Amino acid sequence: MLNQASTVFADETSYHNPETTSATDDQQAGTLMEPTYKILIADDHPLFREAISSVIVSGVEGSEVFQTDDLDSALSVTRENDDLDLILLDLNMPGMNGLNGLMTLRNEAPTIPVVIVSAEEDKQVVLQAITYGAVGFITKSSPRQEMTKAIQQILNGNVYLPSDIIRTGKESDSNRRSRNDDNPVSAEMLNSLTRRQLLVLERMAKGESNKQIAYNLNIAETTVKAHVSAILRKLGVHNRVQAILSAGDVDFSHYLKR
Repeated sequence: MLNQASTVFADETSYHNPETTSATDDQQAGTLMEPTYKILIADDHPLFREAISSVIVSGVEGSEVFQTDDLDSALSVTRENDDLDLILLDLNMPGMNGLNGLMTLRNEAPTIPVVIVSAEEDKQVVLQAITYGAVGFITKSSPRQEMTKAIQQILNGNVYLPSDIIRTGKESDSNRRSRNDDNPVSAEMLNSLTRRQLLVLERMAKGESNKQIAYNLNIAETTVKAHVSAILRKLGVHNRVQAILSAGDVDFSHYLKR
């Protein structure tokens, strides 16, 4: 039920004979052998586990990858490895019962970031996963390059949302009305934002990190952080995810015309 994937480390052939290795070399070797990240893939499809493992190995050099195929074994791995850096969790594997499995895992290991990796493309499911504690949502239909970008972004401490789903609104009308009631953002709130803050919020809603926003708007990253803080205050939300959810259906072109 539990398989550990191959771990990618620095080139071991460069190490000296242990009998002649200096203390400094021993320290350097120990440093090289330490994995950059420890990541758990919890999914009941072996081919997909291998595919996402390949994405991690090639995109996040030096990572150690664990694999499980149901919720119970995923919980077991988290208990044995409380220093995991990330869990990639399938919504539909045995034991999950949808988002209940996510909540169980978050309660068991609240300090380990969890990202949902699923074939689901319903906007409401994506938003609920974030509400229940996931730090990102990656669709299984995403190209390899996009998956790599998403994992790297999350490991850097950012939230990742599938921008195509967030923008196009793949959800029912009733779900959209319900979500808008839960996350109201009025025209008055948006009008209180400066033009630059609107541009920053627009890029936040596309899933861009502060670093990406700074590059695209040609401003300092510290300036972006200041704008984000102002945006949260003006929209009356507590964090970046809530701001993104609130702005999901905003027509920014309308507010940027002024």
